[in-house]
Amino acid sequence: MKAEAKRRHEAELGLTRAILDAVPHPVLTVSDTGFVVDANVAAEAFFEVSAPLLRRRPFAEFVPFGTPLLGLIDQVRARGAPVNEYRVDLGTPRNGGERVVDIHVAPVTERPDHVVVMLQERTIADKMDRQLTHRGAARSVSALASMLAHEIKNPLSGIRGAAQLLEQSAGDEDRALTRLICDEADRIVKLVDRMEVFSDERPVEREPVNIHAVLEHVRTLASSGFARHIRFHEEYDPSLPPVLANRDQLIQVFLNLVKNAAEAIDPDQDGEIYLTTAFRPGVRLTVPGSNSRVSLPLEFCVRDNGKGVPDDLVPHLFDPFVTTKPTGSGLGLALVAKIIGDHGGIVECDSQPRRTTFRVLLPMYRGKSLANEDN
Repeated sequence: MKAEAKRRHEAELGLTRAILDAVPHPVLTVSDTGFVVDANVAAEAFFEVSAPLLRRRPFAEFVPFGTPLLGLIDQVRARGAPVNEYRVDLGTPRNGGERVVDIHVAPVTERPDHVVVMLQERTIADKMDRQLTHRGAARSVSALASMLAHEIKNPLSGIRGAAQLLEQSAGDEDRALTRLICDEADRIVKLVDRMEVFSDERPVEREPVNIHAVLEHVRTLASSGFARHIRFHEEYDPSLPPVLANRDQLIQVFLNLVKNAAEAIDPDQDGEIYLTTAFRPGVRLTVPGSNSRVSLPLEFCVRDNGKGVPDDLVPHLFDPFVTTKPTGSGLGLALVAKIIGDHGGIVECDSQPRRTTFRVLLPMYRGKSLANEDN
């Protein structure tokens, strides 16, 4: 009977452990001595250390100095009641910078002076909020592009024609001015042509696409052109299924992201660009024009070791006419956001000095019938 009870107890412990590891949020138990007693798989991933190492050192060594989390743990231990704190940054050099989380701390009834800590990252929720802003901005550009095409291109054609007629009878000094008028008219027309892309509301023609073939094509183009002085690194998950997308538009997206990454790296710097792919289950997003939610498990990243993006610019990086380049139009990343949004995905930027990552999340191909429904 004792052996049977022991086996039953061990089975229950195994089930408890499996359930804890299945929770997608970091969960830890902290003792009265300040050491971690237990941690699930998500906690290991968040702090980027194994559970045995977490248990060997004080928990305070794994969180930022002066973090309110330690005060919350003491408060729960003293009051015996759970507390919550929202939007706390637990980022450290160990786990890659800013990591904003919601904190939930509760006492363990069966173990006095022990508390359970659960962390819920704000990253995905904030991304979803920003994506709605990006899509709204893209729609604003769509309306503006349609207006510009009609109201500006026709008058510009007349202005350019008049300048050409004046050039025929103008002197050398005046001819330089008429040439300037023609050049500026041509520049404005090119800008309007670029913006007209935003007013294209036709459904995107999609098919199963091998993302690795797309990234290799982009790398080859970049290495033979604007990024010839930069080393590329590929970290691909070869088991990824196809992505449901338009191949040409994906090439346009990643060529734009790689070009931005290359331009962020100083010419005299030992530049590196990483292209990575991974499967990230758990991210779901509402498709524009529908109440249904789709899974976005395919993650594709472009990371560079350039100077990074100013903090005040990151939330607006995908808005039209926002750029860090002296001669840039600020439409490239807005177009990236539109294309990825049309594919039912999201794109975000996480920037730190020498580690800027553009992350694209997209749905995968689930079969011919579903592909037809999405189109």
